[in-house]
Amino acid sequence: MKAIVLEKFGGVENLIYKDIEKPILKPGEVLIEVKAIGINPVDVKVRSRQAPLAEDLKKHDPLILGWDVSGVIIEVGSAVSKFGIGDEVFGMVNFVGHGRAYAEFVAAPESHLALKPNRISHIEAAASTLAALTAWQAFNTYGKLRPNDIVLVHAASGGVGHFAVQIAKYMGAYVIATSSVHNRDFLLNIGADEHIDYNSTEFEQVLTNVDFVLESLGGANFQKSVQVLKPFGTIVALPSGHTKDDQLKAREKNLHACFFMSVYSDGAAMQQIAHLLETGILKPHISHVFNFDQMAEAHLQIESGRTVGKVVVQF
Repeated sequence: MKAIVLEKFGGVENLIYKDIEKPILKPGEVLIEVKAIGINPVDVKVRSRQAPLAEDLKKHDPLILGWDVSGVIIEVGSAVSKFGIGDEVFGMVNFVGHGRAYAEFVAAPESHLALKPNRISHIEAAASTLAALTAWQAFNTYGKLRPNDIVLVHAASGGVGHFAVQIAKYMGAYVIATSSVHNRDFLLNIGADEHIDYNSTEFEQVLTNVDFVLESLGGANFQKSVQVLKPFGTIVALPSGHTKDDQLKAREKNLHACFFMSVYSDGAAMQQIAHLLETGILKPHISHVFNFDQMAEAHLQIESGRTVGKVVVQF
């Protein structure tokens, strides 16, 4: 099968196309013929050895990046009970671990997958995995978002952010979204109640008594976010290098805080996401679609830091 192997950490030139053997299934796995792959910032950070996960993955030979897939099941393991051959499925596979998604065929535990909704394409499904699951787990696992909460979503026009806006709105929250002014209309159209342009307004100077912050930028932004939270509020932080001083500031305010949220593969949550996609409550925004032979271009688009929504690679 065709696959993209990372022969060494570094630039996109190290993403090498090779023919390798198909995966051999374990009892609880299915073999997916991949139709589309979601590309995320973590892919880029592992490739360039900027993510801690890279140190765990370097032992694999061949090392194949990627975790977000949508496709068709062509083979099932002996213990599989939820899916059958011909089912269209999607999910985030083996995260955190060796996902091996940059390939024609991917072996995936059935517990990491959900049926792809009929109303969406494989491209849309592949876009709605790691990023959507991160937002879902932030509001339902690491924190407990409640109806009528005021929630602040940073970097709201990005992959995780644009799903977070929609999920928070679905859960009954009042959503304040930060981004550049160029993405204001986009965010208001997908459900944000209020927009703050981070280039012209210091959010910590205009906001108070926020119930919940989804923080993804790190650095000074974390402590500024702590300032706007009400006592006993919640801040869920995506991995971005928080410090002991950050933790101290949060504890001084008696906040419920998660300083290093790590999304994890979860088929049950994917089924919830599938329901929201099927009913049209959740809609992925896909800014770029590349072909499988354009993986380097897909990585460079992520590296630009200017992606609105998601980047997907298709077969």
